[in-house]
Amino acid sequence: MRRTDRYRYPVIMTLLILLHFTVRSRLGGDRVAPDFLLLALLIYTIRAEPGKSAAAGFVLGLLRDALTPASFGAGALAHTLVGFMSSWAKAVFFAEHVFVKGCLFFAGTWVRNFIVLLVSGRLQSSQVAWELLVWSPLQGLTTAVVGVAVLWFFRGWLSPRRPGASGALGASA
Repeated sequence: MRRTDRYRYPVIMTLLILLHFTVRSRLGGDRVAPDFLLLALLIYTIRAEPGKSAAAGFVLGLLRDALTPASFGAGALAHTLVGFMSSWAKAVFFAEHVFVKGCLFFAGTWVRNFIVLLVSGRLQSSQVAWELLVWSPLQGLTTAVVGVAVLWFFRGWLSPRRPGASGALGASA
């Protein structure tokens, strides 16, 4: 393993977070554009334990909540729960198939949007059906498509670390 290989994963995560705050507003409305911040969290949960994923979700949720003070805390709670649940689900299903990861990105986006609606108190309005049945699935779909593309394009950089894999070939030869 080259010395620069360990920096590839954090570079991709940082790039996704930067894309969220720079490019996302130009990709359509807030309801449809892919959520790069949540995508970074979900890609992280593929490699991390549930506790670390929940902590990362909390930090990213607070970062997102800083921009929406009207419902401060809802995003932190939603990202924490989605981070924990997606990491736990990844450990239970243990599938390395790209379709399963796409479904994880879609479901994570939809569940996060549902939790934010529930906690922020906006479930009483008549727009809730549109939000949960139209806009959230569209955002989940765009996030899943971008997530699968990121995983495919950077597959060598984002592949999960295997215990004992680094240096194993060099040690046995």
